[in-house]
Amino acid sequence: MSFALSSPKRSWRLLTFAALTLSASLSACGMGDVRRPSADVGNPQDVIATQPQQDMQPQAEENYEQVVTVAPAPTETEQTEQPEDGMQPLSRAEELPVQNSENASEESYGYPGSISDPISRGESTFAMSGSEVSCRTQLKRLGVVFQEREPINDGGVCRIDHPLKVSGFASGRIKLKPAATLNCQMTLAFAKWVKGDLSPSTRLRYLSGINTIHQASSYSCRTMSNQRGRAMSEHSKGNALDIAKVTLNNGKDIKVQRPGLFSFRQRGLLNSVRSDACNYFTTVLGPGYDIFHRDHFHFDLMDRRSGKRSCR
Repeated sequence: MSFALSSPKRSWRLLTFAALTLSASLSACGMGDVRRPSADVGNPQDVIATQPQQDMQPQAEENYEQVVTVAPAPTETEQTEQPEDGMQPLSRAEELPVQNSENASEESYGYPGSISDPISRGESTFAMSGSEVSCRTQLKRLGVVFQEREPINDGGVCRIDHPLKVSGFASGRIKLKPAATLNCQMTLAFAKWVKGDLSPSTRLRYLSGINTIHQASSYSCRTMSNQRGRAMSEHSKGNALDIAKVTLNNGKDIKVQRPGLFSFRQRGLLNSVRSDACNYFTTVLGPGYDIFHRDHFHFDLMDRRSGKRSCR
């Protein structure tokens, strides 16, 4: 009786054990991996970590497409229509041409056609001596109006390595007409004379400043007084300047010539110019010296071995 009652319980236990064994076997083979819904509790990072990687890949690709479509590359038309910083853009027809190295001539040195010489004129200052550079600095401080010119070489002594084209003094308030071609040292001496002697003398005698200085000769490749057989003039070096007339601000012209009997102010001015100019120049010749200087003053910086100055 006891055996009959216990046999059904023992059979149930055997069936339960067999079912558990079969379930464990199926789980080991991967057939029992059943996805369960994740709970709303716990660490969110754990929930994200449990998601398969293949589920996140489509979302990443979708975000990448969105970034590309939000900021598309501008087209050529948009670049032309919307210039940056207020600058007018260049169309393809207006772009600077690129010179082909095969078609470039030997004279271009590989530079674009618009540049004929790779060494600009402004770089020639590096070839100047220290005295030339210092001289130009002093000219600027005195307010001399001048421009650099190309080197002059007409053969022999007729040359100026670093000539200047001088057109005014006192920052342009005093004009020099026509513009004179001189070397820097002669320009500096003349500018000092205008400021220190000529301007004060005219104000003292005529109560007026200088408007224009009229020059008769600056650089000229010729002999002294333009006579055959004589030595070359300082004009051939840009080292001399001839003055024929001075125009004052009140309109009065003071000509360099022998004054009349009652021209006291003109005589006094010319005499002071002749004597005081020797403090600035080594040669001063004017009316009364000879027939060739009857209508102008000649100033130069001739270098004499004796060191003497000639003021006549």
